[in-house]
Amino acid sequence: MATIAAYTSPALGHVLPFAGVLLELQRRGDRIRLRTLSSEVGRMRDLGFDADAVDARVEAVEFDDWRARRVLDAYGRMCETFCERGRREAPDMRALIQQSQPDLLLTDVNTWGAAAVAESTGMPWVSLATYPPAMRSRGCPPYGPGLAPANGPAGRLRDALIDRLVYRPAMRAATPMLNALRTEVAALPAIDSYDAMVRRAPLTLVTTAEPLEYRHDDWAPRLQLVGPTSWEPPAPAPAWLTRLDRPVVLVATATDYQGDTDIVRVALEALADEPVAVIATMAHGARLGVALPRNARVERFVPHSLLLERAAVAITHGGLGVTQKALAHGVPVVAVPYGRDQMEVAARVQHAGAGVRLSRSQLTPARLRDAVGRARGMQAGVEAVAAGLAAAGRAPRAADLIEQQLSASAAR
Repeated sequence: MATIAAYTSPALGHVLPFAGVLLELQRRGDRIRLRTLSSEVGRMRDLGFDADAVDARVEAVEFDDWRARRVLDAYGRMCETFCERGRREAPDMRALIQQSQPDLLLTDVNTWGAAAVAESTGMPWVSLATYPPAMRSRGCPPYGPGLAPANGPAGRLRDALIDRLVYRPAMRAATPMLNALRTEVAALPAIDSYDAMVRRAPLTLVTTAEPLEYRHDDWAPRLQLVGPTSWEPPAPAPAWLTRLDRPVVLVATATDYQGDTDIVRVALEALADEPVAVIATMAHGARLGVALPRNARVERFVPHSLLLERAAVAITHGGLGVTQKALAHGVPVVAVPYGRDQMEVAARVQHAGAGVRLSRSQLTPARLRDAVGRARGMQAGVEAVAAGLAAAGRAPRAADLIEQQLSASAAR
């Protein structure tokens, strides 16, 4: 039996993928010590984990990239947030290690301070990336704008221009901040890029899979695609859901507020006269300020699996978790990305032929209604993605790879 010390980002969309992996490890006999989002501590303890909240000062740092008006400003805000959290994560991570005396460390790709501490210990260490990490990769477009892969001279020229105008400036701004954090919290040597930081972990598990994810011939062996690992809290279907006699359209916004409530407002108007039931989940509790059509409900929380079992289409903000969950259930997606990794996820949905990407600037009732109709005709792509996600192995394969890290360390 091994002891696993896990440290997650304070975001529900990161906690649940961790929970799936940790449950599998616990099933195999491992002991779990966890620092996580304060609101989820009780639920994680109910699963049998020895769980506590991350330091309140970590959770207090607001992720405010949604306020940015330009891509480079959003990158800058994101980096500042993760570095500020990182300074507060480092002593918290050291305390977790001291208290649990673990055999292996598991950190979130967004917990830069906890990762720096993990690296400095020299202990067996695995990182979990709950979205495609913002790295360069041969044959893939520069990360960020949500570009599809392009071949030939024109495609290479496009990629070179975006790399020079967007990706490189973002990395030039981020790298000094990363190095300052690494020096301050763990006295680690300087790195030359974000890519290098991600690759410092002996193993990074990425919770997606082909054909939704692009092919990366230069990721293995340090980065491995394992497919979705999210755990979902069990819950009975609400009475109103069992009474529905029409297909559901799920509308899902970000679990952390990022100004994406317009997706719900527009969906309610677009589908008010359609023969569907529109169910919107808004975990952050934002107010819409509009009357609901008779065929619509807005809920703070309903397990998405219950809705997807009855869904004809899902309208998402492009978050990887809910988007993959829909596709895994055989439900096509309309992705309306607002920022972060969502541009990239939406591009992958479109590239895989598993749904439609609709830009925020073009979000109107007529366009959204048309996108829903087109997405419902893309079942072949959806089925291919669902098969690929299942074949990647999910939480059991993630646990296999973690156990391999433990075995390799024991053999040294």
